[in-house]
Amino acid sequence: MTKKEKEYYISLINELRKLPTEIEWVEFKENNDAPNVIGEYLSALSNAAALHEQETAYLLYGINNENHEIVGTSFHYRETRVGNEELENWLITQSTPRIDFKFVEVDTAEGFVVLIVIPAARVQPTAFKGEELIRVGSYRKKLKEFPEKERKLWRSFEIRPYETLPAQLDVDAETLTQLLDTGAFYTLMHLPMPSTRDGIIHDFQEYGFIKRMDNGHYSITNMGALLFAKDMHKFDYLDNKRIRVIKYNGSAKTHAVRDKFFNKGYAIEFNDIVEYIMSMLPQEETIETALRQEFIMFPEKAIREILGNMIIHQDLTARGQSLIVEIFDERIEATNPGCLLVDVDRIIDTAPHARNEKMANFLRMAHICEARGSGFDRIEEGMRDWKIPAPKVETTEDFCRTKLYWHETLSKWSKEDKIRTCYIYVCYCYVNGMDATNTILRERFGVSEKNKATISRIIKDTVDNGLIRLYDDTTAPRYYRYIPYWA
Repeated sequence: MTKKEKEYYISLINELRKLPTEIEWVEFKENNDAPNVIGEYLSALSNAAALHEQETAYLLYGINNENHEIVGTSFHYRETRVGNEELENWLITQSTPRIDFKFVEVDTAEGFVVLIVIPAARVQPTAFKGEELIRVGSYRKKLKEFPEKERKLWRSFEIRPYETLPAQLDVDAETLTQLLDTGAFYTLMHLPMPSTRDGIIHDFQEYGFIKRMDNGHYSITNMGALLFAKDMHKFDYLDNKRIRVIKYNGSAKTHAVRDKFFNKGYAIEFNDIVEYIMSMLPQEETIETALRQEFIMFPEKAIREILGNMIIHQDLTARGQSLIVEIFDERIEATNPGCLLVDVDRIIDTAPHARNEKMANFLRMAHICEARGSGFDRIEEGMRDWKIPAPKVETTEDFCRTKLYWHETLSKWSKEDKIRTCYIYVCYCYVNGMDATNTILRERFGVSEKNKATISRIIKDTVDNGLIRLYDDTTAPRYYRYIPYWA
């Protein structure tokens, strides 16, 4: 054991000794080292830790259970055997599933301590010799005898979100402020920054960005790192969560002229990423009233929303996939890992479903993402204002991709673009209490009244595809209103 490791475990032992009696995920003993007793504690403490949302449980030998004083122990796990088998290996084979516990021997100034570090149950209750146990107060009990605890334990496996898991463990207060941009949090929230580090730590704990560890240090949660990391490279497994922006020449992926990763947390760099994407967009020059003006092909409103949607809807458990925004001459593609959680056809009217609710809630509080859960509506509003096609969403089991298209004139739109835009805008009108008429749709497509027959053909094609229908087919054609097929 290195000097640093020893300091860590002595600090951990002293912090655990400060706990009150009958903590269900910590047990103190002196010398009761019967193998079956240890095995039962592995099950009971592992399950108790999961139940109490702890990362780890502990069984300590050499500490008095009443006053938590170090008294030393005669237990030496390497010398204990069960039959011809070493204790540690025997415990592993008797546990289901096989959990990655470990023995740690520590010589303290007060006496010899053996610490068993036990991970919390993750996907199912931990069992010893086929029996699942739980702690009730200071007692080991069969889990099946406490059905309410059993239900709650199983539920904990389902609701433990990736955002709350640790991105980095054992961080002291000074290192914490080196890894996370704490000042950015107060700027985003329009709050005064506390005058002490303790005040910052309190706030970051309240928002779930960090958690206090059992040794008095802190763990940075995935949410804390993803939102406020000064550099995601400093966190294991977060490299593939960075946002990547690629600019191509032309309409194919054969010639990339820019390829940039953004290494800071989403909350820190969101506006910078939007600005960078806008600067990479193709621009058209127009001449009005003798003045030359530049026209950016896609609205910033739409760019902000697709970027926010990528962040909050990504599957954070996916490996090897970045959030990618690809910019072509006449389109943008924004891709995130994880399938769309709603039916593509119902993306406007379905209640919002965010994979990463905690992160989504904070980004909404910080006014980075839409508070009403209507991001797709806002994308469509931006496209409507520019008179360009409605966004196209594609999804598979592994990814979701949103495409934005730009065309100089309606005549260059594909038939698919026209039908999709008609359907999406009829849906938009329906959920916002507006009448979808030929006139309204002419405005959406930027068509004059004298060319209303063009819109009539698009409406007919959309009806023929079964995407929209007449609200009332008994009225005269000039009063026709359209609604989505599902309305």
